[in-house]
Amino acid sequence: MKKKIEILAPAKDLIHGMAAINSGADAVYIGAPQFGARSNATNSIEDVAELVKYAHLFNAQVFVVINTILYDNELETCRKMIFELYDIGVDALIVQDMAIMEMDLPPIVLHASTQANNRDADKIKFLKDAGMKRVVLARELNLHQIKEINEASDVELEFFVTGALCVSFSGNCYMSVANGERSANRGSCAQNCRLPYNLIDGHGDTLIKNSHLLSIKDFDVSDQIPNLIEAGVISFKIEGRLKDIVYVKNNVSYLRQKLDAFLEQNSDKYEKASSGKCTFTFDSSLDKSFNRGYTDYFVNERHQSIGSWESPKSKGQYIGKLIKTVGKSYEIENGNLLNNGDGLCFINENNEADGIYVNRAENGFVFPNVLKEIKDGTFIYRNNDAAFIKIAEREDSAVRKISTSLLLFENENGFELTATDEDGNISSVMLVHPKETTKNNESIEENFKINLAKTGFTPYVADEISVVFSQNWFLPISKINEMRRTVFEQLSEIRLTNYHREEHQLVKTSHPYPETKLDFMYNVANKLARKFYERHGVTEIEKAFELQWDPGKSRVMTTKYCIKYELEKCPKYHKDTMETKLKEPLVLKQGELEYKLKFNCKPCEMEIWEKDAEFEIEED
Repeated sequence: MKKKIEILAPAKDLIHGMAAINSGADAVYIGAPQFGARSNATNSIEDVAELVKYAHLFNAQVFVVINTILYDNELETCRKMIFELYDIGVDALIVQDMAIMEMDLPPIVLHASTQANNRDADKIKFLKDAGMKRVVLARELNLHQIKEINEASDVELEFFVTGALCVSFSGNCYMSVANGERSANRGSCAQNCRLPYNLIDGHGDTLIKNSHLLSIKDFDVSDQIPNLIEAGVISFKIEGRLKDIVYVKNNVSYLRQKLDAFLEQNSDKYEKASSGKCTFTFDSSLDKSFNRGYTDYFVNERHQSIGSWESPKSKGQYIGKLIKTVGKSYEIENGNLLNNGDGLCFINENNEADGIYVNRAENGFVFPNVLKEIKDGTFIYRNNDAAFIKIAEREDSAVRKISTSLLLFENENGFELTATDEDGNISSVMLVHPKETTKNNESIEENFKINLAKTGFTPYVADEISVVFSQNWFLPISKINEMRRTVFEQLSEIRLTNYHREEHQLVKTSHPYPETKLDFMYNVANKLARKFYERHGVTEIEKAFELQWDPGKSRVMTTKYCIKYELEKCPKYHKDTMETKLKEPLVLKQGELEYKLKFNCKPCEMEIWEKDAEFEIEED
């Protein structure tokens, strides 16, 4: 049996979700009215139901994110909402809080969110045995680790492929809540990691000023798709439930074409996870989407700098160097690529991201809205491609059609039109009509075919049309058009009726959890989550950070990203080239915000603590 490989796209709302489907997504993930990790990307049950109907027409799936931690007074509201989502046909829920595993639920499939910090093979196997059908893997994993997880358990593996990276291990960032009571685990991250900081060493000397030291590049492992599939990944997830529609269409179409090329070459083992074929009026390219520059993070282990220190804003597509300023214009390398209305980005002499808009572009010269002093040789990027956006925003820029064959033939009482789609669904419509031959007994078969091919705004294309008549029968074109409309309307109803939604009734288990003591990083915030872990042998459970943090003294982040490595001062990787060691503790300071950095070299991780915290500095 061939393995289905899936592209999973973000949907801020119904319109974005439909655009993702039209661009080639095999599945979309979307927020419900409550309990999603993007509190400003919620949707009504009615809109989710509409998206479900549209997606299922293409055999695509809809997953709803319920990936915040829950408080006791929210448990029943959440449970009732899950029943509503099940009733409208949602395919699966993406969850963080283990309280949901303890609820009496309808037979709906559950996926473990990346917020559940899915890094360890034994814990992922535990989740599978507890009833999770899929886990969304932590982005810090490398290919070898993913393969190990796949070999340890037959659970479905989902992995991010493009989009923004959270610098912290997902689900384990408490910076936001510790500095303003906006919890990332409750859907309200304040993005403290994207702020500029000063880096101060243990002597009190400022090493770096006003730099975005916790901001990292965006993720792109699209060229690793074959290796990730071989390692066991079946779903490739695009980050971005807050991104605009051009981002969604560009990313999905880019990956659709890349994955289709792989599937075509490996059709003996793998196949597409949904139906239909897409056509595009734009050339997709990831550098035309919002991005801070790209990194493959740790998929190929730690091997390069991943920081985006100049700015947390989109850098965009590299155009070329500034040759010189001429009067009220700039001469730029490859400036002929630029268009009126483009947005340009560059790093100024203060090492800050700056930008201009192009009022007019001609013959390689750019006339900006504001003439700024830019040093010759400065790298110029385009982070707003006006012409590309104009094309991609059009509704017909990405069109998805299901292949059909049409057969028009005669029967006892008149005529019949049959449509058979690429998945074997059949729709037939009969027309009671007298049989009269055409004038001069001429064949009008070609006219029939031309009109039957007019599938218009339907989700279908007629790739093969046959007319089988014993004589040159006459039929009014209006009747042909009516039959075509009806046969496709019926086909849509048949496809929705025949859609198979996988179901799974959760059965409570008691197999042992790999740990018996859980600290605050397990985010246990309610009685049901506590009950779940206790039933699986956990004896000590610390409350979630949100319920008990110690102001000024808490560990607020654990990350695989390392500032020492970025500075080429890592005792492991830069031992032979490092002339002097850094005096610790290193401190990040931004206004009133102050954090100490702790480096755990054995697991190759960095911890961020509040200013009054005390800890031992690890010896190199």
